[in-house]
Formats: sequence, structure tokens, C-alpha cells
Amino acid sequence: MGALYLVATPIGNLEDITLRALRILKEVDLIACEDTRHTAKLLTHYGITTPRQSYHQFNEESRTQQLIQLLHEGKSVALVSDSGTPLVSDPGYELVSHCRREGILVIPIPGPSAAIAAMVASGLPCESFCFAGFLPSKSLLRKRRLQALASQPMTLVLYEAPHRLIASLEDMTEILGPRRVTLARELTKIHEEFLHGTLPEVLNLLKVRERIQGEITLVIERGDEVVAPADYPESLREHLEEEIQRTGFSRNEALKSIAKKRGITRKQAYDQLNRD
Repeated sequence: MGALYLVATPIGNLEDITLRALRILKEVDLIACEDTRHTAKLLTHYGITTPRQSYHQFNEESRTQQLIQLLHEGKSVALVSDSGTPLVSDPGYELVSHCRREGILVIPIPGPSAAIAAMVASGLPCESFCFAGFLPSKSLLRKRRLQALASQPMTLVLYEAPHRLIASLEDMTEILGPRRVTLARELTKIHEEFLHGTLPEVLNLLKVRERIQGEITLVIERGDEVVAPADYPESLREHLEEEIQRTGFSRNEALKSIAKKRGITRKQAYDQLNRD
């Protein structure tokens, strides 16, 4: 029985690869690459001539069966993505899942990850975080996803494509409010850039640019902790009136209070109140 190696590769600077990763890439029988042409640049730089084969979202199902067969025959395979750690917003889940079910050895070879690199340099808390990958491309679905993430009591880490960045930041500003954010662009590359500020501030900085390019990671300040559910009226309007009578809060203060108790944002509570 062979072994599957999950090899992390540079996210930009070709020097960001471990000695162990280079040895594994030389020793395996086959390298499964998200894009063989992209990986060829890394392999050529280090004089590695191991055979390679494409493995991406469009051929993942058929290639998985081929690679499983090779592993059963005793061959060793390294899985790499275009950059960073395989499976993190990249193909590979099906292959690893099959290997685990069939008793094939899976060995991670740790290394670069844009999510971790951006987070540790963000200046935001790192003791707990929620990595949410890429948000949906359509605004309605994106807003729903952001609403689900809004009350997470931990730092949020997201990836975004440059052509969707402005629209995504507008939705984030609407749903998450003026939270602090660090935007990391082109990490470890020549044009590496960090932008810090609130979501509205970073949005305004980017709106005046003619063009936005490169790979982007967003690290966003955590939301308020969600208070454990308690007994309260099903009707949000009734709950609001009870909160005002009980606490003497203003309407806005009471709305914020019950939103926190229900584990939703104040905007969600306001929208629901208008629908009731």
C-alpha cells in the first residue's frame, strides 16, 4: 500500500517551502497538481523531475479513482495545490476521504497557508478563528452567509477574488458593521500589501483605485458572543416591548439587547421587526 502526501507549497515566494516538502516531491512516484503548468515553475526551480498529473475540480471524481488505484498498487502520490496547503479552498477532499475509508496512509507535509499568514500579521486576536473560505459570488447568498457568520465570537478569515472585492466589502459593511479588518493582498510576493482599518474605511480606500489585482485574504474582527437562548416571546415585536418595560432602555438599546439574546445582528432584528 502506498501513501498520499499532502504537500504545502509556496503562496508566492518560492523560498517558502520546507526541506521535507522538497524531499517528498523528489521521492514520490507521482505529483497530483491543481495546475501542472503552475507547479512546473516550482519543480523546475528546484530541479525536480517527478512525473505530474492534473487534479482539479473538473476532473476530481475520475482522477480520484485513478489515484486510489495507484496507491493500492503501492505507489506514493503527492497532492499539491497551486499555492498553499491542499484542501484549504482547493481540491483534495474526495481523495483524502477515500484514502481514510480504505485504510491508505495520509501524511500531511505542513507549510504555507495564506489564511494563517494574513491572520498572524493582522493585529487581530488569533487565539480562536473561523476560516470561511470564499463567500458566494451572488450578493443575496453572500449576505445570507455573512449573516450566519456575524455572531461568531472569533476572528473571521475569508478569501476573495479581486473582481468581487468591492461588492463583498459593501455587503460586509452592511451586515457586519464597522468592524476592524486587515486586507492582505499578494502575500509573500513583490507587491505584497496590507490595508488596516474598519470595513467602511478599507472599502473607501479601494473604491478610488482604477484596478484591484492579486490574491486577497480578509481578516475581520470577531462579533459579540451570542448569549445562550432564554425564554422569550416568539414574536420579536412582543419581545422588544417586554425588554423596554423590564429595563427602561430606549427602543434602539432594547432592540440591540434582544438581538444579542437571539443571536442575530441588530440589522437582522430591525428587518424582522419591519416584516412582523
